[in-house]
Amino acid sequence: MATTFRASRLLAASLAAPLAFAVPALAHHGWSWAESEQMTLEGTIKTISMAPPHPSLEVAGHDGRLWQVDLGNPRQTASSGFTAESAKPGEAITVLGNRNSDLSKAHMKAVRITIAGKNYDMYPERIGAN
Repeated sequence: MATTFRASRLLAASLAAPLAFAVPALAHHGWSWAESEQMTLEGTIKTISMAPPHPSLEVAGHDGRLWQVDLGNPRQTASSGFTAESAKPGEAITVLGNRNSDLSKAHMKAVRITIAGKNYDMYPERIGAN
């Protein structure tokens, strides 16, 4: 009986473990963490990462604050035309997007980025949407 109880606890734990990791990932990749009103960030690209789970940039705003800018998922980012070769650190950038609702975090999700006059629309359906 003790063996059956241990086996059922092990089975329950192994089934629950993936859910524990999935919930934070879903919360991060949705829009619920971001404000509904869009903002514009102007600054300079510091770093570019095309690594999973989604591409992102570090952007120094004109006030010197360093922002994490999440781009679309890899497919959306590629569809926008943005690649690792589209920009380089030191270039000026304008980001339209939704910032984190926790205002202590310099973190936003890009809807559109503009580099050297070229627009890369990550979420064209959300441009201008509040």
